[in-house]
Formats: sequence, C-alpha cells, structure tokens
Amino acid sequence: MAASLQLGRQGVLFGLRLSRFNKCSWLRQPCQDRVRGFFQSPWVLDVGPLKVQMPALSPTMEEGNIVKWLKKEGEAVAAGDALCEIETDKAVVTLESNDDGVLAKILMEEGSRNVRLGTLIALMVEEGQDWKQVEIPPPDAAIPAASDADSASTMTPASPSPTPLPKTVTSGPLRLSPAARHILDTHGIDPKLATPTGPRGLITKEDALNLLKKSPAPKAAPAAMSAASPIPVPSPVPTPAAPPPPPGSRPNIPPLSVAGKPGGPGTFTEILATNVRRVIAQRLTESKTTIPHAYASIDCDMAAVMKLRKELAKDQIKVSVNDFIIKAAAVTLREMPEVNVTWSDDGPHPLDSIHISVAVATERGLITPIIRDAANKGVQEISATAKVLAQKARDGKLLPEEYQGGSFSISNLGMFGISGFSAVINPPQACILAIGTSRPELRLNEDDQTLRTQQLMTVTLSSDGRLVDDELASRFLDKFRANLEQPQRMALA
Repeated sequence: MAASLQLGRQGVLFGLRLSRFNKCSWLRQPCQDRVRGFFQSPWVLDVGPLKVQMPALSPTMEEGNIVKWLKKEGEAVAAGDALCEIETDKAVVTLESNDDGVLAKILMEEGSRNVRLGTLIALMVEEGQDWKQVEIPPPDAAIPAASDADSASTMTPASPSPTPLPKTVTSGPLRLSPAARHILDTHGIDPKLATPTGPRGLITKEDALNLLKKSPAPKAAPAAMSAASPIPVPSPVPTPAAPPPPPGSRPNIPPLSVAGKPGGPGTFTEILATNVRRVIAQRLTESKTTIPHAYASIDCDMAAVMKLRKELAKDQIKVSVNDFIIKAAAVTLREMPEVNVTWSDDGPHPLDSIHISVAVATERGLITPIIRDAANKGVQEISATAKVLAQKARDGKLLPEEYQGGSFSISNLGMFGISGFSAVINPPQACILAIGTSRPELRLNEDDQTLRTQQLMTVTLSSDGRLVDDELASRFLDKFRANLEQPQRMALA
C-alpha cells in the first residue's frame, strides 16, 4: 500500500514537471517574437522623421528666405525632387530632396525671412509610415534671453527689502570731481554718503553713480507727515499737454508712414533689405576697408571692333561690344598670368583657369555670373553664354556654380552713358575692370599729322595693391588695349 502511494506521488510530481516544461516551451516562441519585434521597433531603433534643414547654398550664405514650397504636406517625395525655393545672398535656388519619403510637416511657411543655417524647415517620413502622426522634435538647446529674464523675474521677491544706505563718511574734507558733483547735486544726494575710491579720497564719477544705484527712490510724501497733519489733499490738477512744435520745425524722430494714407511731412517708409542687398553691403564694406585699392585708366580706340561688328552682322552674327571686352580681358590674363591671382590669408594664390565674372544688375541687386574658360571660347560663344546667364540672373535662377569661383570681374556702365567710373574689387579677386561708354573725339594722327575722329572708350582697372602693383597694372592695361584695338590678335594669342 505504501509502495503504491509512493509510486503514485512520484507520478504526479513527474506529470507536473512535464506540464511545466511544456508550458515554458509553448511560451518561449511567442516571447522571442515579442522581444525581436520590440528591439526592431522604431522606438527602440530611434528611427525618427527625416529632418530638412536650411542648407548653405553659397559660401557666403548665413541665412535664407523661404520663397515658395513646391511640395505639400502628405505628398510623396523622391530623391532629386524640388522641395522649395530659397532666396540666398546671391539668387533664388531650388532645394532638392536627398531622400525618398513623404513630406510630413512644413515648419517654415512661405515668406519666412532670415532663417539661419541649420534651422529645421520641414520633416519627412519614410514611405509606409503615418505622416500625420509625425512628432516634431524639440528645438535645439539655446540660451533664450527672454526665458532667462522671465525666470529671473520669477525668482525675484515681490517686495524686495530696501537696500540700506551706505554709512556716512565724515573723516577729512570732501573732495569731488566735477562730474560727481553734478550727478549728486542733480539728484539731491548727500556727498557724505559716497565712498571715495579716487586718489587722496576723491569722489569720482563712478562713486557717484554707484551711490545713485544704491539710494532708494525718493517718496512722494512721508507716511508720518501725512498721519500727523490732517491737511486736505487738493484734487489732482491735469498736467497740461506739451505745446505743439512750431510750424516748420523738424521732429526729433520722423514718424512711420501709414499704408494706404498719404505720407505727411517728415514721414518715411521702412523697406526691408533682402539677403542679396545685405550681403552686397557687407562685402562692399569689407572690400573697401580691407583691400588697398589702386586705380589706373586708359583710352581704347573702338574703331576696329565697331567695323568687325558690322561685318559680322551681315552674316547674321550678332555680338556686343561687351563680348569683345570679355574676350580681350581673358586673352590678356592668359598672356599675363601674374594678374590672374587671388588673395587669401596665406598670401597670393595663382589660378590655372580664367573665369570672367560679368556684373549684371537685377531687381534684387548686383550679381556676377561667370563665363568659364573664356580665353578658349570664341566671341560668338561668349555672347551666347552671357545672354543665357544674364537672363537667369534676372530671373533669379542661377545655380551656385554659375556665380562662384570667378578670377577677374568686368563691370560695364557704358550703356547708361557713363563716361568712366571706378569699381569696387570683388574679393578674393585681385582686379575688376570698369568700362565706360565710347565717345567720338578728334585726335591728331601722328603719321600724317592730320585730325581724325576716334571712338574712344575709357576703361579703369581697380587692382589690389598687395597683388598687382602700379607697374603691373599699367602693363596689363596696355596689352588689353592692344588686344581690343586689334581683334585679330585675340585669335592668334
């Protein structure tokens, strides 16, 4: 009996152990699946939204403006698709996407101005994710002045205890500087309360200002006096308004004009500067204050160029005078490579390529698209390239590589009737050539001593004195004139 009970007990225990083992084996597989799914979940792998930040679209760009969004929230985006148009310090550039996905959230709306580099402007999610549930990441840690001020004001007690007055200094005669005496007399403060820090016990201006900060504000009437003498308080008298300024006087601060109303005398309208205008102002100031400008001018006879233009026009080849100038400058730089240099912190850097920057006036400001490898191009090819780049510049569609990396600049105001001017160097370049209009002048022909009319054009070279001295600039202008007055030289150079 006892043996049977013992065997039965062992069988029950064995059965319980077996059932427990089977239960663990049954739970093991689902548990592994759960763990695998947990560690592969986006929350654990930190797969957040794809961030679209304000990029640096030019070397001098520090901030940009959002002109227009080309994609809407919830719209699919492929790598290479245009996301938005951004106004840089040079032009309006299209920002392309680097990833595939869905545009989930636009953080900087159209018209947002002065957006700093690296600022989050939009969020994207991968295909298949719910773009409506995208989480906006918190802003980067910064030092907000306003929040610091608020926290400081919160920590400040509501009614601070009055600062005790400094002890009276009575030892020796008082010696005050004129500025300190004026400050203390103006505010009615006893000079004996000041702590002198000047030589031989002199109370300086700083001592008076420190005392003024520690002194409490004077009260309108002491409480004891009002309690002791029950004198009726007179009714407040309204303060008379300040008399209007006499007619014809100029206000200290001109008021802003109101939109939709005619501007009154002395008003002004505030116009926000674009990124291009602000960068132009910054670079012009930098150029004039850090580069030693030197100037040299020369007159060029344009008769041969005018004659050649007429001959080309008969064959339906239309080129401008500026195209010949670009070609002449490029050929001259190839003949004189010592002028084709730029300046950096390390010193002069000779350039292997000849890229001519041509100044183009647009509504946004001045921009200099580049005729690349101009010395190896013909005048007709230069003309076609210049027309395309000028139109893209006016439309604000220049790509960064189309206005970055020039080695020599040309600015032509001849079409506006300007006889001559001096241009500002575009750093880090060494020179810029300013072109005036051509004018007829009577000149004495040295060969036969007769007078003849010449079409003269004044060009002025602005050069960096650290790279191009006066002698080198003079030789450059002389060779440039020879190439321009004899266009066949440019084909043989």
